[in-house]
Amino acid sequence: MTEEKTSYRQIMKATSIFGGVQVFNIIISVVKSKFVAVLLGPAGMGIAGLLTSTTNFIGTITNLGLNTSAVRNIAGANATGDDKKISEVASVLRRLVWLTGIIGTLVTLVLSPLLSELTFGNRDYTVAFMWISVTLFLTQISNGQLVVLQGMRKLQFLAKANLAGTTASLFISVPLYYVWGIDGIVPALIFSSFGTLFFSWFFASKLKITSVRINKSLLLSEGGDMIRMGFILSINSLIAVGTSYIVRIFISRVGGIEQVGLYNAGFTIINTYVGMVFTAMSTDYFPRLSGIAHDNNIARNIINQQAEVALLILAPILTVFLVFINFVVLLFYSSRFVAVDSMIHWAALGIFFKAPSWAIAFLFIAKGHTRLFFYNELSANIYMLAFNIIGYKLGGLEGLGISFFVGYLIYLTQVYLIARAKFGYFFTKSFQSIFLIQFLLGLSCFVGARFLNEIVLYVAGAIVIAGSALYSFRELDKRIGIKNLIADRLKKNKQI
Repeated sequence: MTEEKTSYRQIMKATSIFGGVQVFNIIISVVKSKFVAVLLGPAGMGIAGLLTSTTNFIGTITNLGLNTSAVRNIAGANATGDDKKISEVASVLRRLVWLTGIIGTLVTLVLSPLLSELTFGNRDYTVAFMWISVTLFLTQISNGQLVVLQGMRKLQFLAKANLAGTTASLFISVPLYYVWGIDGIVPALIFSSFGTLFFSWFFASKLKITSVRINKSLLLSEGGDMIRMGFILSINSLIAVGTSYIVRIFISRVGGIEQVGLYNAGFTIINTYVGMVFTAMSTDYFPRLSGIAHDNNIARNIINQQAEVALLILAPILTVFLVFINFVVLLFYSSRFVAVDSMIHWAALGIFFKAPSWAIAFLFIAKGHTRLFFYNELSANIYMLAFNIIGYKLGGLEGLGISFFVGYLIYLTQVYLIARAKFGYFFTKSFQSIFLIQFLLGLSCFVGARFLNEIVLYVAGAIVIAGSALYSFRELDKRIGIKNLIADRLKKNKQI
């Protein structure tokens, strides 16, 4: 098997593993939301949502972005094959997550009266915030264990830890809600955090990484690098959250609360069911890229391979959205939400540009260019915020879809030119061919959805969807030998 085919198979393996995890997490989330809705009602759901969103916000500030930045350090140590180096980096990370976890807990504990006032308009939930402050510590320790698994690319352990933690949260929360109702929210949050910590620790302990004594110089050198990049990542996360908040406030002021709900519903479909692919891929992609980021030629090949696979998987899904989005909206929501159809059409086209830009942008983090990454993301957030405001002002919900499309077209151009100038990156002819064919197929569905009647659209669209799927299958088969893999699996099953 060639090295290139092995690389493609690694991408598909990671995607299939974590794609399954994401699907399972979505199912668990839906089931849990249903129980919460029945057992707690709208008021209970609101309380639980406000408590978790507030602590998540504090966590974003106090965890210093270690959940992402430290993956690069662990992956770099793992690439050396030096067990001592791995132990040193892992020990530094564990020291830092303890410190940041304690800081998060203390901040929440001290500010609990203020948090209650800001979140609920009174101090009735001060004690609740004091109790759940411990979840910031537990969550940060859990994240530290998961970072080690991700950085060392122990995909099976990482997947199992995620699945077990999600399942434990469901089986812990529902009985508590059933017995205590709204009073069970705080205990459910705390015990769910303990469950997640247990499983992350259990699977991380299988790596048998030796703890080493951390001296001041090691903590400053290795830990300082994690914190510098992590701080930039956490600032970028806050900026992204802030711009999203401003957009929602603007929509609320101009169009009303119902328009905010439609906006949320539309992008939930895109971000949850399409974004699932990005999440699944990035779990293995980032540490793999970090391990070889020093070599521009190898990095260029991996980025192009990742972008190719992302498009080949996403394109058939996007064509389905473009043709049958009305049915998708009715399936997940109701007829009251069909107003988001045109917005999703434009956003689906925008995903064709998001996929390659997403693959390239990881290079900036993997190489440790924190300032470059920060200013790149800052500028993108600024013009995307401006596009969203202008788009909604001029075109309502459809204008938001157009702003998403235009924003990612510009963002892809931006990251490509930066990567080409600084690291010699360029798109291969193979990627260009895949992008052109799949985008034109998607564009034909988009045009058909705008101008054809329903019957003609569904018939013609089904043909285009089949063509997109067959093309993706053929191209993936060239890269990873899908037919041979299926034949080998069937042969093994017969032998059993």
